Amino acid sequence: MTSLKETLWLTLEDLRAEEFKQLKWHLQQADIMHTIVPHGEAYRAIPTTRLEKADRQDTVDQMVQIYNLRGALEVTRGVLIKINRNDLVQQLPNITATSKAAWEVDVGDVGISSENRRDLMVPVPKPPQPITSYQKMLQSNLQNRFICVHEGLSDMEDKKLLDDIYTELYITDGGNMQINRQHEVRQIEMAARQPAKIEISVKPSDIFKHPSGKYRPIRTVLTNGIAGIGKTFLVQKFILDWAEGRNNQDVHLIFPFTFRQLNLLKGKRFCLAKLIHKCIRETKDITEDALNYIFTTLQTSGNTNYDKSKFKLLFVLDGLDENRLQLDFTAKETKVLDVTKSTGVEGLLMNLIKGTLLPSSRLWITTRPAAANQISLELVDMVSEVRGFTDPQKEEYFTKKFSHHGHADRIISHIRASRSLYIMCYIPVFCWITATVLQDVLQTSEGVELPKTLTEMYTEFLAFQMKQTKEKYGTKKCVRYIESLAKLAFHQLDKGNIIFYEEDLKHSGIDLSEASMYSGVFTQIFKRERWRKKDKEKGRMFSFVHLSIQEFLAAFYVQLSLVNGSKNVMAESQAVSRNLGGFFCKTSATEVHRSAIDKALASPEGHLDLFLRFLLGLSLQTNKDLLADLLGRKPMSPSSNQETIQYIKEKIEQDLSPERSINLFHCLNELNDHSLVEDIQDYISSGCIFQRYLTPAQWSGLVFILLSSEKKHDVFDLKKYSASHGGLLRLLPVFQDSTTYLLSGCNLSDTSFKALVSVLTSEQSKVRELDLSSNNPDDVGVTALSAALENPCCRVESLRLSACNLSEGNCDSLASVLGSGSSNLRELDLGDNNLQDSGVKLLAAGLESPHCTLESLRLSGCLVTEEGCASLASALSSNPSHLRELDLSYNHPGVSGAAPLSAGLDDPRVDPSGVCWLKSGLRKYAGELTLDLNTAHRDLVLSDGNRSVTKGDDEQPYPDGPERFCDVFQLLCREGLTGRRYWEVEWKGRVWIGAAYSGISRSGKAVHCLLGGNEKSWCLECTDDAYYSWHNKSITSIWFHPLDTTRVAAYLDWPAGTLSFYRLSSDTVTHLYTFYSTFDEPVYPGFWIGLNCSATLCQMEEEAEEEELSPV
Repeated sequence: MTSLKETLWLTLEDLRAEEFKQLKWHLQQADIMHTIVPHGEAYRAIPTTRLEKADRQDTVDQMVQIYNLRGALEVTRGVLIKINRNDLVQQLPNITATSKAAWEVDVGDVGISSENRRDLMVPVPKPPQPITSYQKMLQSNLQNRFICVHEGLSDMEDKKLLDDIYTELYITDGGNMQINRQHEVRQIEMAARQPAKIEISVKPSDIFKHPSGKYRPIRTVLTNGIAGIGKTFLVQKFILDWAEGRNNQDVHLIFPFTFRQLNLLKGKRFCLAKLIHKCIRETKDITEDALNYIFTTLQTSGNTNYDKSKFKLLFVLDGLDENRLQLDFTAKETKVLDVTKSTGVEGLLMNLIKGTLLPSSRLWITTRPAAANQISLELVDMVSEVRGFTDPQKEEYFTKKFSHHGHADRIISHIRASRSLYIMCYIPVFCWITATVLQDVLQTSEGVELPKTLTEMYTEFLAFQMKQTKEKYGTKKCVRYIESLAKLAFHQLDKGNIIFYEEDLKHSGIDLSEASMYSGVFTQIFKRERWRKKDKEKGRMFSFVHLSIQEFLAAFYVQLSLVNGSKNVMAESQAVSRNLGGFFCKTSATEVHRSAIDKALASPEGHLDLFLRFLLGLSLQTNKDLLADLLGRKPMSPSSNQETIQYIKEKIEQDLSPERSINLFHCLNELNDHSLVEDIQDYISSGCIFQRYLTPAQWSGLVFILLSSEKKHDVFDLKKYSASHGGLLRLLPVFQDSTTYLLSGCNLSDTSFKALVSVLTSEQSKVRELDLSSNNPDDVGVTALSAALENPCCRVESLRLSACNLSEGNCDSLASVLGSGSSNLRELDLGDNNLQDSGVKLLAAGLESPHCTLESLRLSGCLVTEEGCASLASALSSNPSHLRELDLSYNHPGVSGAAPLSAGLDDPRVDPSGVCWLKSGLRKYAGELTLDLNTAHRDLVLSDGNRSVTKGDDEQPYPDGPERFCDVFQLLCREGLTGRRYWEVEWKGRVWIGAAYSGISRSGKAVHCLLGGNEKSWCLECTDDAYYSWHNKSITSIWFHPLDTTRVAAYLDWPAGTLSFYRLSSDTVTHLYTFYSTFDEPVYPGFWIGLNCSATLCQMEEEAEEEELSPV
């Protein structure tokens, strides 16, 4: 049986192309659609944008969504009559004869519930009206309100269609939201590069659907997001889509409130219906009696489930962060609220939010994160977060913004090249500012370098506004306006205000008679909030378009006061700050900067962080020149900025919180100080910032700084930042363009390997060299890595997996890589893994493949015998063209295994070799070591056959000698080591364990004598609390607690240039640190012993026979 919707489609299929075009034209004409059904219901037009590219099926879908199925049939019948296709009219089913069931079954999926389709009646006032009639009236009125909007939140006359300029936002499930009191611009910088994690995105139309996909009753949704991120635009788009019938058609009535409106009604009393009429003029078609009937019906029903409600209502409370009402949710209600009686606005809102008023209605609250704690999360069913634009959405915005594709492409390219701007474009308002500035620069200043930093961008934005205003009002008046606004911005920022009332303007010296002129002239900077005409004189509100603009103007005011009057407004006392005519002392730029830095550092929540960045950026001559009409043309003193840079670096060296230190790095960037990245790395290496103590937000700040740097990161050495899984996840976005990844000894697991896969297999991947040695992936991690290596997008040519606890079970997936025609692998290092002959046989199968292009294979210390060598020899004879290097040292090939390999390769490495190397783990490299008495300081006591040493109280009668340490409690071993060597040490107290060249100085207490204090030595400091690595004046904290073990192991691979240390416990070997060097002479194990402390070289011959030892 043909459905009604299909009948509609077949009818349109019978139209000729020109007739179908005429039908779509009629559907877009409001005057025609109002009378399309004589003496029947008035239908609204379908927006042009929705029919422009619609085919016949799309057109049917649009009509059903907007008019419902019955309405679509009526409209189609009316249009067909108008275009003289009465023959097709006869084919349409009779509307009155069609069963109710047919209408219900055939309704499109636009959120229309069966309850809604019963057309519930509202009996008052007379005559009774169906709820859908009120719904359509409200939809029509709200469509008129929201179909066009002001972009940039200004009062510009040039409105634009919301559908034309709206770019989809990235919205996520907010989970258990933590209140974030950090500066909001820094929040978006940090959020831009959060570590990879699973996030559930939310469609705007599904804001009331649980992210799990399972049904749960939802009443209240709290949507948070920083200023300018698009919360209000999201609300407007949601309402417009509802008004035009696109989504959420289950909702009968939507009542959109803003706290800016409600603030003006503080202390006043209304019933809910009158409050709605007062604040939402679009509801005037619904009488107060009708609203009271609807509200009373819901309030007395006893139902608290929206989905079971007779009348489905949605209340929107936009901008909780701007609330100035006293909302006390702790007060206990003792009486049932009569919804028809007048109550204080505060009481109505509290009861609505608490669910004691209209509990079956839905409530949508939007807020900035710092204000979300005004409402207990116990009153919220679901939290979502507006995250702004994703990278593709940014580009979509600029493409929509500029009809000239050349300009759009150039602006997108410029923003991509400046990482700081590109990240900030997550904020839609910043995209708008950027578009305004760059469009003007491209049109008027050909050849000029485009702005790259935040201060440069905002300076250009202010200069553009001035240029527009000067043409109309002249320079003198324009300057006065800007100075007044800057003064207002500074004093209100100091008070923490973002919304200003007339009283605030008076205190800042702005003439109220000119207030409207300010908001009218600088429409893209300062605005007067929308409110009713009769309330203008009573409660006008003003604000800056965005908090960042207020902060920039506040910083400009400080700079202006310095330039024009040598005043330091940052140093005002509280008494003077209350008197704007206070006295100021002449001061220098350095003093102003120091005052601002100190004040920003004293703010525990970082509310002056961006202000400080702007202030320091405005001290650059290039920015000052753009504002010459305001700041004059006198050149700045370069020494002032150098003094400020030095002061910032001194502050960084102090014991500041990571957040404050991070913002100081931002400030250095604004001052064009190019040592930024090096300073960060030094800061991390010093131990002041380390992964264990950084929150995800703090890590994101560091990531942002690295991304903002123009320095190319060809090599990603994770150990310079944080040798950990968490550090890897957070830093991957920074180094996505690196060609070399050095991740050895970073305690990475299979989860880390899987995170790498997404980088290696992306089309933008540039990784050529990947070192993952001395980590501990399981089979899943190795399998995932192998699959990535076979991906055509993966460009890895060199892979090191030595000492990764691999076994023969991992060789199957690696062999598949070797035989893959899509793999680019040329070098593979699998040394010091327990592959054995069975694993090597699997690798040999991969080498035999004609697709194999491997040139170097290292299997040193992999428990290979002549049997495994025979498999390799066979593979080489089958496919001899590529492999040039084969390392089988520290195995036991025997004569019969080595000879065939020599036939296939010029110089296979098989020495040293022997049955002694057929042991698992690193203990096979152990050898006899003895403490050298001739090197021991006289306070050190040797015992246990010169295997133990203790720092005693009495000086020992050792003879003089040139090898003896005279001033530091140190000694070396007799044996100079090359090749591979392993040893273990039991320690007590505080001990430094390491190795040194024989040429280390023996006298003096300077670093040239200390083990690890110079380029000739390396050591690990062991204490009861932590470990530290020492080399050449650099000390790095290693956040592994010694736990209950006092044994460490050292492993020297002299040819490879590595010295590694491990923590040993009864069942676990944990990698602590690896030094990388190029050894050019034998190294001697050594010790530095603390007072009443000791160290003992462990006997391992018996242990090695009983126990395998592999690093974990």
